[in-house]
Amino acid sequence: MMCAPGAYLYYSRTGSDVMAVAGQRVGVFSMYASGTGHDEAFPIIIETFYNETWHKRYSEYMLSTTLTTLWSVSVAIFSVGGIFGSFSVGLRNSMLIVNVLAFIAAALMGFSKLAESWEMLIIGRFIVGLYSGLSTGFVCTNVGEIAPTSLRGALGTLHQLGIVTGILLAQKSWGPLQCGPSYLALLSSQPYSSVPCCPSAPRAHATSSSTRTRRPKPRLVMLKKDESRQMMREKKVTIPELFRSSLYRQPIFIAIMLQLSQQFSGINAVFYFSTGIFEKAGVSEPVYATIGAGVVNTAFTVVSLFIVERAGRRSLHLIGLMGMAVSSVLMTIAMALLDQVKWMSYVSIVAIFSFVAFFEIGPGPIPWFIVAELFSQGPRPSAIAVAGFSNWFANFLVGMSFQYVEELTGPYVFIIFTILLLIFFVFTYFKVPETKGRTFEEISASFRSGADKYTQDDLNTLGADSQL
Repeated sequence: MMCAPGAYLYYSRTGSDVMAVAGQRVGVFSMYASGTGHDEAFPIIIETFYNETWHKRYSEYMLSTTLTTLWSVSVAIFSVGGIFGSFSVGLRNSMLIVNVLAFIAAALMGFSKLAESWEMLIIGRFIVGLYSGLSTGFVCTNVGEIAPTSLRGALGTLHQLGIVTGILLAQKSWGPLQCGPSYLALLSSQPYSSVPCCPSAPRAHATSSSTRTRRPKPRLVMLKKDESRQMMREKKVTIPELFRSSLYRQPIFIAIMLQLSQQFSGINAVFYFSTGIFEKAGVSEPVYATIGAGVVNTAFTVVSLFIVERAGRRSLHLIGLMGMAVSSVLMTIAMALLDQVKWMSYVSIVAIFSFVAFFEIGPGPIPWFIVAELFSQGPRPSAIAVAGFSNWFANFLVGMSFQYVEELTGPYVFIIFTILLLIFFVFTYFKVPETKGRTFEEISASFRSGADKYTQDDLNTLGADSQL
């Protein structure tokens, strides 16, 4: 049976497509995480490399302030690349095209030690950040549209699972200086084996200008014809229109706040402190204990994967934020009393593991995919771009400022994160809707109660078939 273009939308629910989506997530973001894993667990290795390279060139070692600045730039430049990349949102084939950036980044970082060039490492981190920013938009858009409503949260959580798995691999391989170019090239090539197996995003194809007919494949589920017609007529919304239109102002504000709740939660601070805490606790190999925290990171992402469709996004996000706030208080008390009370070191270890676990229950995976759920097809690409920019810019601020703030406040830096976590908890409780089991149109309609308060321009963006 032949279908007229745009008459039906369809997507596959077969096991092979689910596995392809899983490969898409893990493959693309293994390289993403290789750019973040090493600056959590192995700052001393990178700083030593910088110092030795500087000494070979200038016959003197870096000043501590210069080293701190260079380290902060090295961490934050990854986010700068992500900021630039976040404004491009594409589909499956786009991921294959931009993956060449991963090969370039792998070559620069992998050969930086051999070339005795810290500049190559920094440039490589910028490029892998650019690649990661691009991939964030591509993957969130594609998988969000492929996934059936009943599996949308679980498949969305695979995004975070790919990231934490890559971080764990990067920690175990000691970052780009130790694992070498061959390992990074292997990570770079992985998406080429998984992404081609992924189905294309049907909603985007339905709204494209293509006039080719399509023959539905076996085991495909047809969506309603009126949903397809509505998506085809829905106007594409630009980024400025997201903020000017009262239709989208509330959901885009929610999307931005959820991204900030992830980056300003303090997770990077916890990983930064973890090695030192494990040393004071008498752990003989604190690096491996830090890797243990990475294992907890991965394990609880898997837990979230299985419960997100049962408990709901909003509930898990609230649980995660409150759990992190309590863990942050325990960590502050334990670290403040670490020198006076010896057993407080073990309390701090428990606080670290619980903090990481609660992060992966909610604030870790949920902000990545909930943005695609808050918007219909017209504004979705622009909304994902704005949310991605917010996430990467917040990541940049943390990377540039955290080390300086930590030097000023010491262990009390977690008080700042506790306050922020409580603010995000209150915001989520009062403003964030539950999206579990609801279609994109139902979620969008929840922000449009009362057509009388919207202008005609607002209503025109919804398409001719909108119920409003």
